[in-house]
Amino acid sequence: MFGVKKEKRKMEETRPQFPFPYQPYEIQEQFMQALYNALDQGKVGIFESPTGTGKSLSLICGALSWLTDSEAKKKKEQASLLQEGEMAALSTSAPQSSSTGASEPDWITDFVQKKAERDMVSKLKEEELKRQKRKERLELIRNNAQLKFALKRKSCEEDETFKLLQLSKEDQAQTSRDQEDEEIVVAEYESDDDTKNKSRLFKDEDDEDDELVEEHVTKIYYCSRTHSQLAQFVHEVQKSPFSKDVSLVTLGSRQSLCVNEEVRRLGSIQQINDRCMEMQKNKHEKQHHDDCGEAKRKRGPPKSVCPFNKAEALQQMRDEILGTVHDIEQLLKIGKEMHSCPYYSSRLAVPPAQLVVLPYQMLLHEATRKAAGVQLKGQVVIIDEAHNLSDTLSCIHSAQLSGAQLCCAHSQLSQYAERYKSRLKAKNVMYVKQILFVIEGLVRVLGGDVKLNPHSQTTQTGNEMLTINNLLFKAQVDNINMFKLQNYFEKSMISRKLSSFVEKYSGSGVTVHKQKENRRTEGFSRFLQTLQSNQSSASVSTADEQTSAEPEKVPSSSPMMQVESFLMALTNSNADGRVLLHRQGTLSESSVKFLLLNPAVHFAQVLKECRALIVAGGTMQPVADFKQELLFSAGVKEERILEFSCGHVIPPENILPLVLSSGPSGLELDFTFQKRDSPRMMDETGRILSNICNVVPGGVVCFFPSYEYSRRIISHWEASGVLSRLATKKKMFQEPKKANQVEQVLSDFSRCVQRCAVEKGALTGALLLSVVGGKMSEGINFSDDLGRCVVMVGMPYPNIKSPELQEKMSYLDKHLRHIQGRSPGHALIENLCMKAVNQSIGRAIRHRGDYSSIVLCDRRYARPATLSKLPTWIKDQTRTCASFGPAFAALRKFFLEKKKQQV
Repeated sequence: MFGVKKEKRKMEETRPQFPFPYQPYEIQEQFMQALYNALDQGKVGIFESPTGTGKSLSLICGALSWLTDSEAKKKKEQASLLQEGEMAALSTSAPQSSSTGASEPDWITDFVQKKAERDMVSKLKEEELKRQKRKERLELIRNNAQLKFALKRKSCEEDETFKLLQLSKEDQAQTSRDQEDEEIVVAEYESDDDTKNKSRLFKDEDDEDDELVEEHVTKIYYCSRTHSQLAQFVHEVQKSPFSKDVSLVTLGSRQSLCVNEEVRRLGSIQQINDRCMEMQKNKHEKQHHDDCGEAKRKRGPPKSVCPFNKAEALQQMRDEILGTVHDIEQLLKIGKEMHSCPYYSSRLAVPPAQLVVLPYQMLLHEATRKAAGVQLKGQVVIIDEAHNLSDTLSCIHSAQLSGAQLCCAHSQLSQYAERYKSRLKAKNVMYVKQILFVIEGLVRVLGGDVKLNPHSQTTQTGNEMLTINNLLFKAQVDNINMFKLQNYFEKSMISRKLSSFVEKYSGSGVTVHKQKENRRTEGFSRFLQTLQSNQSSASVSTADEQTSAEPEKVPSSSPMMQVESFLMALTNSNADGRVLLHRQGTLSESSVKFLLLNPAVHFAQVLKECRALIVAGGTMQPVADFKQELLFSAGVKEERILEFSCGHVIPPENILPLVLSSGPSGLELDFTFQKRDSPRMMDETGRILSNICNVVPGGVVCFFPSYEYSRRIISHWEASGVLSRLATKKKMFQEPKKANQVEQVLSDFSRCVQRCAVEKGALTGALLLSVVGGKMSEGINFSDDLGRCVVMVGMPYPNIKSPELQEKMSYLDKHLRHIQGRSPGHALIENLCMKAVNQSIGRAIRHRGDYSSIVLCDRRYARPATLSKLPTWIKDQTRTCASFGPAFAALRKFFLEKKKQQV
């Protein structure tokens, strides 16, 4: 069922049928037709299709059908133009009189016309020849199995040879590592002129690499939130009718795609990135020296080069990627077999690929997008699981720095500059001093001093919200050009050099002996000692304060990397962001955080470049707020937006949504922050769950609004005996605190439900206590017996006292128009709550034959404005019950009827 259609479609814009692996549901046919029209007309489409309705397969078949038709249409048009051009060239072969008067001689006019026509014909022929070669190459890759086996044999032989050579080279590589590191950490900042000169030196090498790069063909970029969701999408492509014809490439980070065990062992994504880029730089330098024929003594000992990054192997693996559809796990396996890097091979495969699968961040962040070779101009973008798109954009472009990180970054950069000051050029020294000056200003704003131990410095407690300009004035760094500083960070790669510097000296084992060393040596040794002892945001203390220094946890990335991200965030428009100063009593715990309030400013770049953009999700409601905050603010006109919403594939009688306004004892269910902690309310919730567990077979999943409330209510139930009563009917499971324990809990929960269904004993299934927005509320399927009832306790409103949320509400109230008398800020609170609810309750129904009940425990769910934010397929079946009796009777009847149908 179509949600919105602004105008009638022309007959020629419809497609009679779409290739599909089975007979599609009617709503899938409607979905694919609406998607086809949106892509054909260059629209911004908002597509809502509940999980379990085959949304991924509909996206694949609808989008690839359009791509196939578009390519065929383009080929036909070019053939027609080519034919017309050839005919025109023949028709002008005879001399013609000039129609332009006496301004030019006839022979000049005739020559110009002939040359233009010949150029057009040549260009069309060249484009057709390229397309034909590409097509023949892909066909050869797909059909020639002998080629694949030959490549694997060759790679295995090279692998054995490499292993033998590697043993003899290990000692040599180790002795050259120190010299290599020294060159890395002091490599100079290059001006634009330096870059141009260097590009000339490596011109021959670049020309060789260009042979591997093709022009970008028309393609579809598909992105989702997690690698597991992307892998699931790739598996759907493999099952689709397009699996043999489409060229697909999956992009990921180095951490996900690296096959070099030496690099993978580094662990953190930052260290993996740094080491990989070092090896890349070494490769380019080695090729240049070899080409120039320089003596080995001139270039010193050999530097470490990645054995998986050879041009021939990369090209072979690129062809393999384009020939068959692979997910990330399969790419890793192929990379090891072919002794080739999946990360760089996949990037080489982007231009000729028809379908590129990549994570959110890689597409939505401009710098990452460019680094991955993603070009959006004239292409199609599909963003799946887009219900949190606005929050995702804000998070990607926000940045935070703790006081300890600022002090650590200042210390590292100071020691770096001090050690290499004789080898740094004046321009480098100037920018390093500017960075140090900015860091000192940020620490002063937090109420601290970079020269003292951040753990021992006390600050005021409280929050302060500032504009970007106000922060710069308060920190007294408004005279620093942040754009030039950003350019220096990018060109000089100072953050990576500093990381290499710290890595080089962090394990040196240097100890501090104040009496034996002068002041300069003492400071450097103290810094190295700090690095060795903490590998964290090191304390920069005086000699008397060293004993009081407290170690910190290892940071997720280097402090200077965090500083770079924060300073880059400060280049946003003053109106589009705010800076939160969060003082926690000590400098080390205090932080400065940049908040992006206008995500549309970054989303606008994507919208401007691409031909068409589709945002899809199981629940896109409320669409009006989504359009206001992201689309209209980014300059999209109403007429370019196409909306599509469909119901579920399940029959209406397979779902029973209930709103409970009161419990079994008649107590009104009000889970507001002021009332939900009362013992009576907790006891009433326990009685509701006990009654539900008595009549619902299989698995019951109960969601609480927060981890803290979950802890409190479970503790109360344990003391009051509710848990023991629940355990007589259902085995209890709780959402784990650690993410790596989720799979085990789900596995145990599933086995328990299945065992109880077979044994038919006193236990009828299992009860899983979870949290809205937690590890179980998104991306987990509770299909069939695993989720016969989903219970929502209270409404998961965000913390309205949060300074970040208050600033966001204020920004929306100021810049967006009111809708139906509601302020945009108030609507934001409602929307955040109901989006979280919709994600949680959608976990149960997963396919056409599934059935489940949904119990919403709070009188506030009965409000018409709240009910309207539920998905249509749930809202239309929802029953509001003022008392518990009718709700319990409906629940019992629902499962008795389902039991009879199964007999």
